[in-house]
Amino acid sequence: MRHATPKPILLEDYKPPGYLVDSIDLLFDLGEEFTQVTSTLSIRANPEAEPMSEMLLDGEDLELLSLRLNGIPLTDGYVTGPGFLKIDGMPPGRFVLEIVTLIHPSANTALEGLYLSSGLFCTQCEAQGFRKITYFPDRPDVMSVFTTTLIAPKNNYPVLLSNGNLQSSGDLLDGRHFARWHDPFPKPCYLFALVAGQLDCLEDRYQTGSGREIRLQIFSEPQDIGKCGYALESLKHAMRWDEAQFGREYDLDLYMIVAVSHFNMGAMENKGLNIFNTKFVLASPDTATDSDYEHIEGVIGHEYFHNWTGNRITLRDWFQLSLKEGLTVFRDQEFSADRHSRAVKRIDEVNLLRNRQFLEDAGPLAHPVRPSSYIEINNFYTLTVYEKGAEIVRMIRTLLGHQGFRKGMDLYFDRLDGRAVTCEDFLRCMEDANQVSLGDFSRWYQQSGTPRVRVEELYDHKTATLTLRMMQSCDKTIDQDEKLPLVIPIEIGLVGPEGEELPVRTADSKALSPYPSGVLTLSDASAEFHLIGVPPDTTVSVLRNFSAPVRLEQPRSPKKLAFQFENDPDPFNRWDAGQILVMDAIKAIYSDDAKEDLRSLIIAAYQKLLAMNIEDHSYLALLLQLPDVDYIGSFIGSYDPVRLTEARESLKMEISSAMADLWAQHYVAHHREDYSRFDAKAIGERRFKNTCLDYLGALAPEPSDSYALRQFQDSSTMTDRLAALTLLVNRDHPEREACLHDFYEQWKNEDLVLCKWFSLQAASPSYGTLERIKSLMAHPRFDLRTPNHVRSLLGAFSQTNPVNFHRADGLGYEFMADCVIELNPVNPQIAARTLTSLTTWRRYNESRQNLMRSALEKVARAPELSPDVFEVASKALA
Repeated sequence: MRHATPKPILLEDYKPPGYLVDSIDLLFDLGEEFTQVTSTLSIRANPEAEPMSEMLLDGEDLELLSLRLNGIPLTDGYVTGPGFLKIDGMPPGRFVLEIVTLIHPSANTALEGLYLSSGLFCTQCEAQGFRKITYFPDRPDVMSVFTTTLIAPKNNYPVLLSNGNLQSSGDLLDGRHFARWHDPFPKPCYLFALVAGQLDCLEDRYQTGSGREIRLQIFSEPQDIGKCGYALESLKHAMRWDEAQFGREYDLDLYMIVAVSHFNMGAMENKGLNIFNTKFVLASPDTATDSDYEHIEGVIGHEYFHNWTGNRITLRDWFQLSLKEGLTVFRDQEFSADRHSRAVKRIDEVNLLRNRQFLEDAGPLAHPVRPSSYIEINNFYTLTVYEKGAEIVRMIRTLLGHQGFRKGMDLYFDRLDGRAVTCEDFLRCMEDANQVSLGDFSRWYQQSGTPRVRVEELYDHKTATLTLRMMQSCDKTIDQDEKLPLVIPIEIGLVGPEGEELPVRTADSKALSPYPSGVLTLSDASAEFHLIGVPPDTTVSVLRNFSAPVRLEQPRSPKKLAFQFENDPDPFNRWDAGQILVMDAIKAIYSDDAKEDLRSLIIAAYQKLLAMNIEDHSYLALLLQLPDVDYIGSFIGSYDPVRLTEARESLKMEISSAMADLWAQHYVAHHREDYSRFDAKAIGERRFKNTCLDYLGALAPEPSDSYALRQFQDSSTMTDRLAALTLLVNRDHPEREACLHDFYEQWKNEDLVLCKWFSLQAASPSYGTLERIKSLMAHPRFDLRTPNHVRSLLGAFSQTNPVNFHRADGLGYEFMADCVIELNPVNPQIAARTLTSLTTWRRYNESRQNLMRSALEKVARAPELSPDVFEVASKALA
């Protein structure tokens, strides 16, 4: 716990480790209150480091029982302190150090290191949890071969798992048994894992392209094993895709996944033994939504892809976190896009960036994709590192082309396999493989903030030349004042008056990369690009496929936006034009500017869309959805979030009323009570049908209420039941409480479904929601120590309920501050993430700024803050 201001860790202070650990042999005598850990380290001095006579090992919350150096007990010459063990007089050359420690799994509510939860022993070592297991140089550039022996009572813990391949197992005296595991691939300690408990296993086989057979196993608690089939199929799809797209085969003989209910993260890619939050493994049509299925497949793929981008090639230091996470997010995005609708997947990605990552860039926690300092590394598992990091990789592929990018990845795997590397190493592989220079592209890793790109059009009728004048800028962020120009790939297209694609040609043929629509590269503060042979009345489609994570400023009339919304062949820009059109209308309502013509234009465009034959119903649903309040607010400045929400609802109600018959017609046409398949067609039907139902929900009391109530009562899928129940709850339907009660009674023993029940109540805009949330926190099934429960209740409240979270009396903020203070000693990671909801206070109107800041100050004054919470609070108040 914090008693003094924590000292930041700086990237510029990096030094190679003084000692390397070639191998580690671990023996765990597992006990619930006391677990004894014996670690035997084979150590040598690092020839690339400065010689030293002392060795410093990391360790937290450990009871040191004994030390042996080359078999000789150490009684002096060492000292322990907060977070370390220092041993003096280390011998030259190689030596063996044996360390015996005692830890307390059942008392570990932070869920880092080794902990006991729901009768399972489990570990989470990323980023710095291994130091809570034994003393060790807990840094990713120390890579070791791990051998692990687990001993536990067989009746209570019949399954004993760790990394690698099982070497031996058997029974011991007194009803205990053991299992010995060996991982032949050197890895950093953050990839170590063990699980022990009463688990069932779902098993299958996968044959690689080279003919090797891999055993695949998914473990869960016995009552959940029937919900693991989809995850297992997703794993096989991911393995096949990685072989086809990147030439990567799995390297061990066994691949294991374990689903646990108490887990801070979504999942963890420990070598050969992935540990997953149950949310991203368990699924059946009656308990999981379409979104759950999509997330399961994506996360399964993400953790599997880490085997090469993160495990085989790992990080030199934690500042390089995006090297594994951003790259692997890009890989899982492409996997999902190939498996489903590429257009929908891309729009979902951009929505996440705009609605949340852009806000991170503009707030007090802004940081580069590769930060230069941190106090608590757990606070940097952010959207900037993950999602913006993935966009950097995507831009590299856009600049080099698909083949050039694959060449760079092949060189990356061949050159750096088995090493701990940096972002520069990755970029150098891309350059060397393609014999090009990426110039100042590395600034994307070093510079925080969201760039703005302004595009102006100048057309010369005599020469049929269209000049695009582009200018880039970036607002200063809390961590950086000076912003340098970035290398920004901007994909463009030309659309004729009938919606036809026109060729893109420039006076300088080298200005375009070999893409059908063309990619312009803006690398200076401003530049002009001259497009030749452009007919009059041509529409310029800029930033296609969202080719760079920027804010585009392109002056366009409402009619031009409506034309693109109805005709642009690029799926992203078509959707984006509609978002801008709708956003302008909402901003006008917020500012008391009537602009009835603009709203009529939107309604007419929506009517045309519904009349078109758009086969991808998931995409059609996205075209018809209104932009998020937070994203709209980012274009207003200091704003009142409640009033902006009301403006958004006002437009939604107008669209609903004007098109009520159409919404009902399409709802009826696409409603299938028994449509429980999980494929693109079924998902699209449900997504579009429920979008229609949502618009009908703005009309009360009829006909929407009858549709929603009937759908809730009769549907066989969780997707449809939850969509209907959400509408009934949000509209304060007379049957609201009865439906909530029925839903709870049916699913009270299914924890993941119970989380949905918590979330939909926390997100309700109804009066009295805050009081309901407080009562739910006292509910016998709510557990503050369970991260999924915290996210489902507090996360849903702060992220999806602007009306009640931002209520004018500030009680929503005060409630959140109290929850953070209560969470701080229980689980610092989750407490810090919960606190981020209060860090955006500068975005809102003055009265809310004062209230949010006051809530933050309350947290900052709390005694013994963890470093996690301290860092977030202090940066937010700076």
